[in-house]
Parts: sequence; C-alpha cells; structure tokens
Amino acid sequence: MVVRDAISAPDIDGRPRRATRRFPLFTRDTARPEGGGRAAPRDAPAPARQWPVLAVLAVVGLGLLLTALDQFRYGTLFVGLALLAGAVLRWLLPDVGMLAVRSRFTDIATYGVLGTAIVLLAMMVQPNPWLEIPFLKDTLHFTVSNS
Repeated sequence: MVVRDAISAPDIDGRPRRATRRFPLFTRDTARPEGGGRAAPRDAPAPARQWPVLAVLAVVGLGLLLTALDQFRYGTLFVGLALLAGAVLRWLLPDVGMLAVRSRFTDIATYGVLGTAIVLLAMMVQPNPWLEIPFLKDTLHFTVSNS
C-alpha cells in the first residue's frame, strides 16, 4: 500500500484515497506535521537540514548563558525572542524540519503566545522595570490585602 501524502487514508478496500482534508475517523498511522520535511535537500549534512530549529536553539542557549552570567533580563528576553522567531519561521517557511511539532496554526500560536509572555515578563522584571502595567499593581494590592 502506498500513501501519497500525509492526509491520504486507505478506504474500505485498502486503497489510499484523498476524499477530504480532514483526518479519517480511525487512523492506522501517525501523520507528519505540516512543514515537517527537511529545510534543505536530502544530500545536505544533518545540521543544514535542520537549520531552523538549530537557529532557535542557539538563541535560547545564548539567553540561558546570559541568565547564568547574571544578566537575567537580557537572557529571558533572548529566550522569548527566540520563541517569537520560531513562530515567524514556522509561518514563513514551507519546510522547517523539527521545528514543526503540530499543525502550522498550533505551532505558531504556541510559539507566539509563550514568546510574547516571556518577553513581557522579562520587561516587567524588578528592579527598574522597562514596562509597567498599572492595573497589575492594583490587582496585586487587591488580592494581597490585610483586611
């Protein structure tokens, strides 16, 4: 049996057939995520085939190194920006290798939300925050009160 693409499913007779873009009710195999192919040709060395995930991991590693060197704000900012860069790469490139985990929408939403949250938290870190959100201070005082 030959399956033509990730969303082909065998019909009752066992022939692969693409009737709809939805996955079948019962699957017999796990489909590759969209964009899960190589980011470079097959004959390229392994690091070149997976350059998108390696680029994101390199920036995360730099952020963790900065955090270890007592530059917490800049380190966490780099980690958040790496996740946002992963979301942009996932959006723009058709094949991103191992950076593709789920569907394109799920990956972009996950990388984007987590990256934005980490960047915002890095900007609000005390002392001397770069970003102050007034209602958060009021909420904290309301929830942690003496009365």
